[in-house]
Amino acid sequence: MSELIIVKPEKCVGCNACVRACPAPEANITKMIEGGKFITSINPDRCIGCGACVVSCNHGARDFIDDTDECMNKMKRDKMIILVSPSIKSVFPTKWKGILDWFRKQGCIIYDVSFGADICTWAHLRAIEQKKVGNIITQPCSAIVKYVETYQPKLLANLSPIHSPVSCCAIYVRKYLNRNNPIAMLSPCVAKKYEFEETGLVDFNVTFRKLNEYFEKNGISIPVSSAEDYEYKFDDQQGQVGAIYPRPGGLRDNLWLHNPDINVTTSEGVNKVYPELDMYAEMPDFKHPEVFDVLSCEFGCNVGPGTDTNQTMFDVMLTMKEVEKEAKSRRKGGFMGRGEDKLLKKFDDELKLNDFLRNYKPVTPTPVPTERQLDPIYESMGQHTEDEKHYDCRACGYRSCREMAIAIYRGLNTPDNCVIHAKSVMVARHSELAEQHEKLAEITYECLELSDKLKEGVDNILKNMETIGESTTKTSERAAVVKDLLTNVVAFCHDNSTMDAGSVSQLISILETTIDAFSALDDNVNVTNESSGIIDTSIGEINKLVEEINDTLHKANEKK
Repeated sequence: MSELIIVKPEKCVGCNACVRACPAPEANITKMIEGGKFITSINPDRCIGCGACVVSCNHGARDFIDDTDECMNKMKRDKMIILVSPSIKSVFPTKWKGILDWFRKQGCIIYDVSFGADICTWAHLRAIEQKKVGNIITQPCSAIVKYVETYQPKLLANLSPIHSPVSCCAIYVRKYLNRNNPIAMLSPCVAKKYEFEETGLVDFNVTFRKLNEYFEKNGISIPVSSAEDYEYKFDDQQGQVGAIYPRPGGLRDNLWLHNPDINVTTSEGVNKVYPELDMYAEMPDFKHPEVFDVLSCEFGCNVGPGTDTNQTMFDVMLTMKEVEKEAKSRRKGGFMGRGEDKLLKKFDDELKLNDFLRNYKPVTPTPVPTERQLDPIYESMGQHTEDEKHYDCRACGYRSCREMAIAIYRGLNTPDNCVIHAKSVMVARHSELAEQHEKLAEITYECLELSDKLKEGVDNILKNMETIGESTTKTSERAAVVKDLLTNVVAFCHDNSTMDAGSVSQLISILETTIDAFSALDDNVNVTNESSGIIDTSIGEINKLVEEINDTLHKANEKK
């Protein structure tokens, strides 16, 4: 399967908005990179292509890929078939006819997917009437199909076997109109590419957003149309009420137009439809409606992730209402299904239901870890009690701590991305720092006491130095060196009022140099017995100070 959603790592800030928006639990992989930054990439094998992450990312870190460039290159060499989604009327309300005219000038053959939607409605009605299906989940939404195949394969038995409108249109063009040209769809949907790869019925998915970008990049200007009608001269019949499929409940409304007694329940939007599909999977069959009409996008295909439309929801719904009015005016036959419908009769006479049926390809589900397997994951997240395992703050993007733990177990996330874990690490670090601060305070106190003692001891030594005889000039010079060194010791102690282990080590070095100087003075100079005694006493006192300093340093190291 193609990788439809792409990530721009340089723009990703690790905010988890994409994970939060995504309905597919295994589609994102979050890792911490150098510098402590988090990056969320795509797991293409488990992505359903719904595009919710692209819409939710405020940093431009997510985008999608379609076939626009490949289609345009192919169009330069071959005569193309263009299948047009009816949502083009709400996405480009003043330019949709101009866009279709542009493709026609490139030599393309243009068909209306609304007509394929009418076939889709007919096929559902006949399959229900002939009891060829039980309670079904509709499948025009490719993201829904991909979700069921990947995460709820047991629902494949309920997934409608009727092809989507665009696939019904492609089958009709290929089999009944005998057209074998390459086919592209002008589409509002990113996930349609998955459907086209599975069925092989359409070659290129050209989303409205990427098409608009192509026009802008290549300086192609599409004229604005002042016409307010929704008719167009397609190369075959224009669709009827199938044109409202892109709005929420569009398939339902088409079914009810012909058979208002069908029990239909609808659901739209990533935050609603996927949890309800999971709920549907756990329900007994007798609680299922005859038709569960579902769409991934909350406001239907008209505002899908591949549209990038500036139209509001109210604009879109107004356009769809006008499209519906005009489509109904073109219907020939009974009203609201009461009486003969000539289009359905045409389909009965000309089409075979079996031609519009499809199969699905289930994906092997990833095993769900047991609670015992999750226990060490919870521990790594700093969650040790049952209450802690249910914080469910959703900062990581998942709906619960359990979902986050499962993601970590599967290698899709990291404990470092858990707020609770980060808080526990911070609390532990704070406690460690507090303990170190307490120990440092003790060391500092002892060093200050030592500093005071050193100043007092060195002052006494300096006084004794005054009594050393100056029997020779050399003796005087060496005595001055010793006196300078001792003066430096006093100054050092005075300047380092907050002595630490490092400064005390420096002090030892100075004192050892002083001892060497005393020794040189005693060994090499002809001094009096009194002077020699003073020197010996001074050396002894300094050695004693050095021993006390080393003892203090040893105690300090033990406390670290």
